[in-house]
Amino acid sequence: MLVFIDESGDPGMKLGKGSSEFFVITLVIFNDNDEAARSDEEICNIRNELGLSPSSEFKFNKLNDKGRRHFLTSVSSHRFTYYSVVINKAKLTGKGFGFKESFYKYACQMALNNCRKYLKEATIVIDGSGSREFRQQLQTYIKGKINDENDVRACIKKVKIEDSKKNNLLQLADMVCGAVARFYTSNKDNPPYQMLIKQREGYVQFWPK
Repeated sequence: MLVFIDESGDPGMKLGKGSSEFFVITLVIFNDNDEAARSDEEICNIRNELGLSPSSEFKFNKLNDKGRRHFLTSVSSHRFTYYSVVINKAKLTGKGFGFKESFYKYACQMALNNCRKYLKEATIVIDGSGSREFRQQLQTYIKGKINDENDVRACIKKVKIEDSKKNNLLQLADMVCGAVARFYTSNKDNPPYQMLIKQREGYVQFWPK
């Protein structure tokens, strides 16, 4: 089992002064590694279909409308499931949310808890941003919060940090996360990007309400 994590927005709390209104974190889950490989190949094909170079990185915020729709429609037939948490920062009250790294770790925990019962010896892949120390802390934090020491088979087997520029499936997570975030920040898209991948949705949590 493979799980790819990406986010949209930022964990900053300076609302109205540059920080995003929402912070969205998304998990893209493949139960079948062979299906993950087929999706990886599909994304290579999409680059060719859009006339992009083989080294181009798919990022939702940098792609035009035509590219977004082509990408999301093309991948929607592949067997993955996504889970997202949309954090409404205006209603957060805990002091811990004022620390970006704590905020990010907590958001990861929330998203993973929402699909915890489906995770079996999963390899978690996260984009390699942040300091080396923080990446190590994040790996320890995720495994410590999600794995049950009384369970013979751990929910999470491994946490890997990789460069999204070199990982098509992290780019898939970016595109899915961007589509979810766009649904909450704009009502001008017709149809909404999120509807193009609705069949792949596991659960989207909006919190706090």
